[in-house]
Amino acid sequence: MSPRTLLLGLGVLLLQFGFIASYLGAFHHPVPHRIPVTVVAAPVSVAQQIVDRLNSLPGDPIRANPAASEGAARDALRADETSSVYLFDVTGGNDRLLVASAGGSSLSSAAEQIFTKIAQQQRRSIAVDDDVPVQSGDARGLSGFYLVIGWVVGGYLLAAMLGVAKGERPATFPRAVWRLAATVPYSIASGIGGAIIVGPILAALNANFWAVSGIGALVTLSVATVTVAFQTFLGVLGIGLTVIVFVILGNPSAGGAYQPALLPPFWRTMSTALPNGAGTDALRRIAYFDGHGIHTALVVLIIWTVAGTMLTLVASRISVPTSAASSPATPRTAAFAGVYGATNVD
Repeated sequence: MSPRTLLLGLGVLLLQFGFIASYLGAFHHPVPHRIPVTVVAAPVSVAQQIVDRLNSLPGDPIRANPAASEGAARDALRADETSSVYLFDVTGGNDRLLVASAGGSSLSSAAEQIFTKIAQQQRRSIAVDDDVPVQSGDARGLSGFYLVIGWVVGGYLLAAMLGVAKGERPATFPRAVWRLAATVPYSIASGIGGAIIVGPILAALNANFWAVSGIGALVTLSVATVTVAFQTFLGVLGIGLTVIVFVILGNPSAGGAYQPALLPPFWRTMSTALPNGAGTDALRRIAYFDGHGIHTALVVLIIWTVAGTMLTLVASRISVPTSAASSPATPRTAAFAGVYGATNVD
């Protein structure tokens, strides 16, 4: 076995260990951290006292803020500006907690557990109402997350396939441009196909078809262009870097099984900064929150796409030897090319 094969095998083993460590590190012990909660109580001074107590809980599980009225708090919940609404009963002991499981069932369950424990300690009762529930075909609100995984996989598989078929590094600058151009129709088809599967075929997520398709196209395009850039810079090692970014780091931090407020700091920080998390967040907002706050996710996806495109073009300029491109072919090499054709072309 050659040293190169041994090194590649070692690299695959390290990727495997990274996969295990990242997923277990993110999911093995979810702890709530600054879950957004809106408090409603009359008068406002009472609400502020409750807010101060909630914000001083050990471990900082809640980030509470007062609301002027129940209506304003419900509007914030339905716009995904808060995760829960705590309605404190001043005259009695019958409190209510409004949650939005569409924003993440794990997050709403964590808020329910926290406030149930608080109610038991204070000998009060609390009723929980799901004000923004998930759709009947979207079990635990995970359909959008798995759809994004499919788009991410499609994006880097396309780029990897182009690398296998035409060489990891485009031979010339125009070929790099054509390789990038090839990702555009594929990404559009990927977005539309995913929207058809999740909507009309499976009825898993009832949302605006073209909005879902657009998010899918952006997710696929961002991953595909970045993968092409990694391959252009690093060759076959670029595939490994793609797996690290989009699979090992991107999937567990995307907010699927556990939302960012339940993840450890490392994964929480990168949650919405990667296409995985941005796509998952965008789909949730489209399907359940009328698109409120979607602009951040769109900006993230566009930045990744532009960065991948620019890096590919820069890398293709650097990696093409000008001497080889400008020097004429010898009669022997010209005859060889004439018999067997050019190699490493797109």
